Amino acid sequence: MFLNCHSFHSLRYGTLSVEQLVKQAYEQDIKTLVLTDINTVTAIYDFKKECENYHIKPIAGVEIRKEDRLLYIAIAKEFSGIGEVNVMLTDYHCHGRELSQTAPEFKDIFVVYPLDQIPSILKANELIGIREDELTLLIRPELALLIPKMVILHPVSFSTKKEYSLHRILRAIDKNILLSKLSDQDIARPSEYFTSENTILEAFRQYPRIIENTKKILEACSFDFEFKKVRNKQCYTQSKESDLKLLTRLAYIGLKRRYGTDHKIAGKRIEKELAVINELNFCSYFLITWDIVRYSNSLGFMHVGRGSGANSIVSYCLGITDICPLELDLYFERFLNLNRMTPPDFDIDWSWQNRDTILEYIFKRYGKDHVAFCGTNVEFKHKSRFREVGKAFGLPKEELDELTKKPMETHESNSVIQTIHKYVKLLESFPNQRSMHACGILISEDPITNYSALEIPPKGFPIVQFDMNVAEDIGLEKFDILSQRGLGTINDTVNLIKKTRGINVDIRDTTLSKDEEKANEYLAVGKTIGCFYIESPAMRGLLRRLKCSDYRTLVAASSIIRPGVAQSGMMREYIFRHNHPDQFEYFHSVFQEHLKETYGIMVYQEDVIKIAQYFGGLSLADGDILRRAMSGKGRSIKKLQEVKANFFNSCRDKGHSQELTAEAYRQIESFAGYSFCKAHSASYAVESYQSLYLKVYYPLEFMVSVINNQGGFYRTEVYIHEAKMSGGNIQVPCVNTSEFQTILKGKSIYLGLMLLEGLETRITNTIVEERERNGNYTSLEDFIRRIPIGIETVQTLIFVGAFRFTGKPKNELLVEARILLVNFKPENRGMLLFEEAVPQHRLPRLKRENFEDAFDEIELIGFPVSCTPFDLLQTKYRGSVFVKDLLQYHKKQVKMLAYLIARKHVPTKKGTMYFGTWIDVNGHYFDTAHFPDSLKKYDFQGGGCYLLLGTVEVDFHFPSITIHKMAKMPMIPDPRYAYDKDKQYDIHRHIKEDVSMTFREPYPQAHEIGLPRQMFGTQTKS
Repeated sequence: MFLNCHSFHSLRYGTLSVEQLVKQAYEQDIKTLVLTDINTVTAIYDFKKECENYHIKPIAGVEIRKEDRLLYIAIAKEFSGIGEVNVMLTDYHCHGRELSQTAPEFKDIFVVYPLDQIPSILKANELIGIREDELTLLIRPELALLIPKMVILHPVSFSTKKEYSLHRILRAIDKNILLSKLSDQDIARPSEYFTSENTILEAFRQYPRIIENTKKILEACSFDFEFKKVRNKQCYTQSKESDLKLLTRLAYIGLKRRYGTDHKIAGKRIEKELAVINELNFCSYFLITWDIVRYSNSLGFMHVGRGSGANSIVSYCLGITDICPLELDLYFERFLNLNRMTPPDFDIDWSWQNRDTILEYIFKRYGKDHVAFCGTNVEFKHKSRFREVGKAFGLPKEELDELTKKPMETHESNSVIQTIHKYVKLLESFPNQRSMHACGILISEDPITNYSALEIPPKGFPIVQFDMNVAEDIGLEKFDILSQRGLGTINDTVNLIKKTRGINVDIRDTTLSKDEEKANEYLAVGKTIGCFYIESPAMRGLLRRLKCSDYRTLVAASSIIRPGVAQSGMMREYIFRHNHPDQFEYFHSVFQEHLKETYGIMVYQEDVIKIAQYFGGLSLADGDILRRAMSGKGRSIKKLQEVKANFFNSCRDKGHSQELTAEAYRQIESFAGYSFCKAHSASYAVESYQSLYLKVYYPLEFMVSVINNQGGFYRTEVYIHEAKMSGGNIQVPCVNTSEFQTILKGKSIYLGLMLLEGLETRITNTIVEERERNGNYTSLEDFIRRIPIGIETVQTLIFVGAFRFTGKPKNELLVEARILLVNFKPENRGMLLFEEAVPQHRLPRLKRENFEDAFDEIELIGFPVSCTPFDLLQTKYRGSVFVKDLLQYHKKQVKMLAYLIARKHVPTKKGTMYFGTWIDVNGHYFDTAHFPDSLKKYDFQGGGCYLLLGTVEVDFHFPSITIHKMAKMPMIPDPRYAYDKDKQYDIHRHIKEDVSMTFREPYPQAHEIGLPRQMFGTQTKS
């Protein structure tokens, strides 16, 4: 009897998850259920699976609404009917076609109109839904005549009175109004919850025809759908046979290019891989990926093929990846094997500048009817839940800010706040909106609207209405087309080197950097600021602890930095064993045999699978569950629990002791937090080396490219500092030299106009384009004649020093600008005002104080350029110890003066702590640890210079300082406001710091983990 059920995928309307909806139906002994979410099919596939778990017959449908008004309910007679609705909704979402008041000509759809929306003529497949509280209206003759076309309409949107209130809050959030302002048309009726079918039948017993019509619909509809059937594009060429032929030919051409003419091991590996690829019907998947990469190469774009796809020698020979699987002993079965229960995917990165070009090619090449992004459900985040619920209750902005900034336990305890808390908790895990998956592209054999309606989010590419997990369930494998700024930096650096030095750097030659001695020297001391993936404080510290000076160690470092390895204590143990290879024993022979390269420690996902299979005797199917748990696809402890019992039983059968088994499984289980496969780490390591090579040999070109790509762990100021440390002469923007981006001229780096806060991009481009057309600006007057600009923007350019070529002081230029632009509007440019010579005024020579320019720079760019932050301190003290000497002060107390670069929040069992990154007066970096006890008295006070007192701890070649006391050092007052005491310290608040927060459970301490360094007493034969 339930033809109109909503889940919470009816965004900001329904309150029931799919699981709750189906479970409640089961508890009411309901045998057939129709899901009709509002304008979406997001949940229909999960709904089908859930219904079948409870032996309920599922039926799929959609409730069609326009601007919150219910037009009709479309119920699919069979699965093809969903495709009809999808096409209509796609036209609405993507092509601007309006939804008509009445349903179009559907073939496999029953249409149910509400009582207030009955069309003048009802088609054969169209019916009228009538609610229990509307039955009294049937005394009206015109409605009584329509009883033969009526069905029971009992919508379900929530389950309890509390959830009805939550529904009202969702509606208020959706409409951005107060709860008290909701009208009856905005919300569902309070009766929209499950009741027993007997109760409904009793209410309609005087109208058996209506009951019979309802039953007929339920009996006539079905939702037959085969999960796991491959629905991707089946063939790249005309047939699977020709696909295999082409893939084989391309693989062997690549084999010759990569390995020469006679490499028997590589040849046998290709032969083996091609057989598996063909048997699993993935030839077209490889060829489509090759085609995308081929197009990219034709445009000169760089790409990185990473992830488990780099385990394949076929993908290496096709040029999809650049990692030789033979060099690193990467085995193909990690990527694709006959026992794997889910399809693989390639992860391919492009520069953020090029990705849209690649996407446009894919949509054009494979057809807009067959290509779409995966969707993703964006949940109500913690802060947004408080803000949105609070707004619905009418709280002012100040109180909303307090709620979002402070922990719940510190909020006021009045009744309104407590009510908000209640609904905030209920909203947890609720979807708030659909968005575009970061990278997942689907290419289907049949029109993609067969499976989903499409929408276009703000980013501009169509998306399906379900996420990647559903896509995988229904047999649509995604192509991961990603973007990153690291590749943009590498590509821009290579182009800049060619422009400035006339040198062609073949950065794709991976042997160029991996064996470079000087690059390895930089790596070993963590001199990697700006380099892809290896520049964060944690990574630089790890590199130093490992004295990392070769490719294989960097590959391992890329994985052990991940949370799955770090939280288990295995990162710490790896560092110890790497530095002391003679001070440990393998705690079991299997670990020695299979994990010798990583000192018996599970570092990669492959290591976990090896131990599960060779030590634990798990099946390949259980190994695949482990892989999925570690790879981000439903990763969780829950997934690992599925194989735990099998593992312990198998270990017992193999004769392992309970203690030995428990320790091995503890190490496996820790990887649920996330870890890399070896091929992924190797791909990252290659790109890290490429960027490091450029940094070592072309530091100015490299740092300019980092600045222009606006990417990396740190703010722009840090990269400018790094450029300065590399010998760059940093220049503030100049209208006659600078461009939108930062540029390099000799050793002079002219900061880009894009870095000026408040300067519009349109104006910036106009300045550059006009200069290129008609030559340099000869004076401020000439500039104002040629550029449509107002006094505020001119002042910004004057203050930053962009007219210093005139030789006039800023004060004089400001007076001149005001004279030129008095009562002038940019739209009047070209009128008589500028046709006459501007009268020359003799201006008094105005004195400028030292450091006025620095404070102008802080205000407009965010940091000083003409001096260092240390120059602006009131004190002349510069510290007692400097970074270059820290290794000599192990366990000794030091006092240092330092400028704060970044701090990272880390949760501990005793409270919040921070790791800080600083530079000393010589510009060298160092790190600090601030424990909860210290922070209670000596907390951070924002960006700036601090006096630090602490104890040096040298941990495997890496010095850091545990801070006992610290104090922020006062800067000189702003000399620009010498006569205005109230403003002398305003600009100091512009000094920045990078703060990164970590929201996770505290990691266990070393003594809590107790990772064994000795062989367990009882060894067993494996």
